[in-house]
Amino acid sequence: MRFRQLSLGGLMVVGSAAAQTATTTSGAGPGVVDPGHPRVNEVNRRQANQQKRIANGINNGSLSPKETANLERRDASVQKQEQADMAKHHGHLTKAEQRQLNRRENRISRSMYKDKHNHKPHQG
Repeated sequence: MRFRQLSLGGLMVVGSAAAQTATTTSGAGPGVVDPGHPRVNEVNRRQANQQKRIANGINNGSLSPKETANLERRDASVQKQEQADMAKHHGHLTKAEQRQLNRRENRISRSMYKDKHNHKPHQG
């Protein structure tokens, strides 16, 4: 139970960091919609969805603390890369940058699926 509180706290930190960035980099961060940047919006929707899936895995016990920490670290790295890419292009992402971010999100998504479905006994 204690880890769930820590993990959810980590989710909030990542979310608040993204929200702070959103005010300075035109839409960076999961869940932030910028009507003028469809590539950014698509990446942000995926990141927000990944965060929900991680939270669900924590809540239902299908993700271990180690798995959760790894997924959170990888997802934060994707967000950091998105912010760096956007900073280079005045808040925009190129198609190549979007493809790279999507490939990274796909890898995280597959890892998350495997982690959530590996049917090991969970310690709570």
